[in-house]
Amino acid sequence: MPPTSARTPVWPGKPYPLGATWDGFGVNFALFSANAERVELCLFDKTGQREVERVTLPEHTDEVWHGYLPDARPGLLYGYRVHGPYEPEEGHRFNPNKLLIDPYARALFGGFKWSDAHYGYRVGSTKEDLSFDRRDNARGMPKCRVVDGAFTWGHDRHRRVPWTDTVLYETHVRGFTMRHPEVPAHLRGTFAGMSTQSVIEYLRALGITSVEFLPVQAIADEQHLVTRGMTNYWGYNTIGFFAPEPRYMTTGVLSEFKTMVARLHEAGIEVILDVVYNHTAEGNHLGPTLSFKGIDNLSYYRLMPDNPRHYINDTGTGNTLNLSHPRVVQMVMDSLRYWVTEMHVDGFRFDLATVLAREPYGYDPGSGFLDAVRQDPVLADVKLIAEPWDVGPGGYQVGNFPPGWAEWNDRYRDTVRRYWRGDDGMLPELAGRIAGSADLFEKRGRRPWASVNFITAHDGFTLHDLVAFNDKHNWANGEENRDGHSANCSWNHGVEGETADPGINELRARQKRNLLATLMLSQGTPMMLAGDELDHSQDGNNNAYCQDNDITWLDWAKRDGALVSFVRRLIALRRAHPVLRRPTFLHGQETAANGLKDIVWYNAQGVEKTAEHWRNTQARCIVLLLNGRAGTHAGPDGQPLSDGVLLIVLNAHADILTVTLPDVPGGRGWRCVLDTRVADGAGDERMHLAGRSVLVDGRTVLVFTLVEQAGM
Repeated sequence: MPPTSARTPVWPGKPYPLGATWDGFGVNFALFSANAERVELCLFDKTGQREVERVTLPEHTDEVWHGYLPDARPGLLYGYRVHGPYEPEEGHRFNPNKLLIDPYARALFGGFKWSDAHYGYRVGSTKEDLSFDRRDNARGMPKCRVVDGAFTWGHDRHRRVPWTDTVLYETHVRGFTMRHPEVPAHLRGTFAGMSTQSVIEYLRALGITSVEFLPVQAIADEQHLVTRGMTNYWGYNTIGFFAPEPRYMTTGVLSEFKTMVARLHEAGIEVILDVVYNHTAEGNHLGPTLSFKGIDNLSYYRLMPDNPRHYINDTGTGNTLNLSHPRVVQMVMDSLRYWVTEMHVDGFRFDLATVLAREPYGYDPGSGFLDAVRQDPVLADVKLIAEPWDVGPGGYQVGNFPPGWAEWNDRYRDTVRRYWRGDDGMLPELAGRIAGSADLFEKRGRRPWASVNFITAHDGFTLHDLVAFNDKHNWANGEENRDGHSANCSWNHGVEGETADPGINELRARQKRNLLATLMLSQGTPMMLAGDELDHSQDGNNNAYCQDNDITWLDWAKRDGALVSFVRRLIALRRAHPVLRRPTFLHGQETAANGLKDIVWYNAQGVEKTAEHWRNTQARCIVLLLNGRAGTHAGPDGQPLSDGVLLIVLNAHADILTVTLPDVPGGRGWRCVLDTRVADGAGDERMHLAGRSVLVDGRTVLVFTLVEQAGM
């Protein structure tokens, strides 16, 4: 028998704000559902196992059900049961036997315990989802918890790192800390673990400016993974857009996340969240009923117009959130503002962001959601990064997001990989990517930083595996190696996987340095994958989304290794030279007083490249001059971003190449400041006379600074 609802007093309350709001005296509950007939608020004991009372929300205003409990306090555990028609063929899937998570819940208590009771229909029925399941699923559901958001932030503030200075570091809260020897065992895998001094000092010393966390909003692991003893490790299966994932918390108190943010800010590091507003964990028409599906399926999801029993699947996950609905847009906007204002995060990376800009007719850079973001005063000054593709029609939109957005640039990734693999005809494309991908982003006043350049990311090979495997090896995922991308533009250098051959290992090590150097020497915003500097390998797994184990956990034994030192040197070099991070695109049209252009491309003979040179498909060497004296570039403080002259040599030939160092006005010679033949990248500091030749080993990057004549 359901519990009675006679004990708790309930007042009318207000329809805004949505969610459970503690005002110091009681708690207001408000839930949007345009098609519900009745909403019950279910209250639980402190264990979350026993439902002690059901309270019918007494008021219905503007499609919001609401009520106020004057005796409720923070810590109260609750959920909803929503009454209405169960008519899947009409898009309605109400089933009051299913306890539902509040979309605005600020915290969740407990985890999912999977059973067939989580489905609104009878699993195994010949009628499939047209059947109706009457089992109560409450004991297997996490409970929403009323929170008191008070926190003493002190002098904490958003870091506001300029885009031109930004170096992104993509990482996973759990994977980064689980094997860290200086993180106490009980804190590993949590926000508190990320807050420890040794972790923060490592990040600060590395030189990165912004940590980009894989999803930390509340996650529901898919039942098929749980059955196999796995989890959705990456976390791209969100069920709560306001609540931090409980498994990343030691106490369940929101202050743990806030403390992590405050300590990273204190070290000068921004916090960027990877967010998943394109779909939810409820899957397709045969998926579970956990929240949105049972609250108002017809409003929250994009359904097939001619058959609303089924979902539009532009995400490849079974469902697509309906960002054309004003209440769904409101929820996403409220969520984003909450993480900025209450949790102090500095920006967001949007998974499958093309989905968010879809209207019924397709992708629209002037969609309701993108317009809402663009005019929002809270979001106007935070970093917004799009993954600019989805699996729907017309889903690839790299370069087509509106002003204010940066975008993951997979064309940069593939071009740089193919160049260092030794593919023919890569120089023209490579030059464009190194120079900031103006062909994609130079429109509507967008800047080079709009291109988020990356070689590796969570989805795909690690840097180590990129140079050690030709093919994916995803057998541990239990999907017979069918999952993950097959086209990785990788090269194993002669042996698949690990080898004891010293020659191969030395070449692989140099190739890692070449790839990282190219990334940090390119115009645009560089993004590193955490662990690449530690030589982290996933044994050839390029889709480790379900591997919460040593495959994905970073091994900190190499944190003082040569590759870490190399990355530190690289980032320091980028920071020291504004010419590597220009705020405008370089086209060779600006000149310094001595007539030297802002950017010049040379061939190996020291001659400025002609159209004929660019058409040589066998050429694999680029010599790039960047003149820091050309143009009128200024920093945020108005001071000139003046710099010297850099010469970058990228030689992807297998053999030694003779390269003539250009003789430029005002220069005596060139001094090497970076050399990828050396484990830590240190240059030899000797001056090489301008106009003379140097020998550049095969597969090597060299960076020179101009030694100027006296008085220049």
